[in-house]
Amino acid sequence: MRTFFVFAILILLLPLLITNPYYLNVLAFVGLYSLVTLGLSVFIGYAGQISLGHGAFYAMGAYGSALLGMYAALNPWLATLVALILTSLLAWFLGYFILRLKGHYLVMATLAVNLIVYVLLVELEEITGGVSGLPGIPSFCVFSFCFADDRSNYYLIWGVTLFFLWGVLRLLQGRVGRELRALKASEQAARALGIPVVRYKVAAFTFSAFLAALAGALYAHYLTFISPKSFDIFYSVEVVTMVLVGGAGSPWGALLGAFFLTPLPQILDFFEEYKDVFYGMVLMLILIFYPEGLVSLKLKRLRRNNAS
Repeated sequence: MRTFFVFAILILLLPLLITNPYYLNVLAFVGLYSLVTLGLSVFIGYAGQISLGHGAFYAMGAYGSALLGMYAALNPWLATLVALILTSLLAWFLGYFILRLKGHYLVMATLAVNLIVYVLLVELEEITGGVSGLPGIPSFCVFSFCFADDRSNYYLIWGVTLFFLWGVLRLLQGRVGRELRALKASEQAARALGIPVVRYKVAAFTFSAFLAALAGALYAHYLTFISPKSFDIFYSVEVVTMVLVGGAGSPWGALLGAFFLTPLPQILDFFEEYKDVFYGMVLMLILIFYPEGLVSLKLKRLRRNNAS
C-alpha cells in the first residue's frame, strides 16, 4: 500500500503547485474518469466481462441526482444517495439477465442499455431538458461551504476516488481478488472450486455501475449543467478504451489509462483537424504493441530488475 499513499500525497499536493483553473479542471475530469475506470477494471480485468453500457449508469447518477434535487427538492447529498441506490438496484436486476450472455452478445446487450437510456434522455424533453440540456443543478454544500470552484471540486472528486481506490486495492489483495481471477481464467474451473460465478459477476457489474453513477453525480453537481451528449455510446467506448490502454488487469492500469487519455485530446488540439487521426493512431499503436496496457511496461521493468 506504500504506492497508494505516495500517489495520494502527490494528488493532494498538486493544487498547491498548479494554480491555473483550466489545468485543475482537466485533473478533476481525470479523477472522474478514474472513478469509472476503477469499477470497470474490476468488471473487465478481474471478472473477465465486457461492457459498453456504463455511459448509461454515468447518466443515471448525473440525471438521477439532478432531477431528484430539482423536482423532489432533495438536498444534493441525499439526492445523490437515492440515485446511487436506484442505479445499483437496476444494475443488479439487469445483471442477473444480461450476464448470462457471453462475448459479443454481452457487448450488444450492454450497448442496448446505453442506447435506451440515451434515447430516453433526449425524448423526455419536458423532464430532462432534451438535447438542450439541464441547467441550474446546485453544487454540493457542507453547511455554508459549497464546492463551487475547480479547486474545491478537485479535492472532492479525488477524495472520493482515492477512498474507493484504497478499498479496491485492499479487496483485490484478499480472497475476493483471487476468486475473481479464477473466474476470469475459467468459469468452469471456478464453479468446480465452489466459487459462486453468477453472484461474483453480478456483484462486479453492480459495483462498477455504482462507481459510474457516483462519478456522474459528481460531474453533474460540479458543472451544474448536463446534456445527453455527454452520456452517449462514445463515452462508454472511451472509458473501456482507457481501461484496455492502461491495463485491465490492474486498478493502477485503469488510473494510468485515465491520466493518459483524458488530457490527450487537449494536447492533440495543436493539430486541429488531424487530432482525431493522431488520437486513433496512438490508441492503435498501444493496443498492438502493448496489448496488456501501459502498466505492463512497469511490470516488465520490475521483472527485468529482479532477474538481474
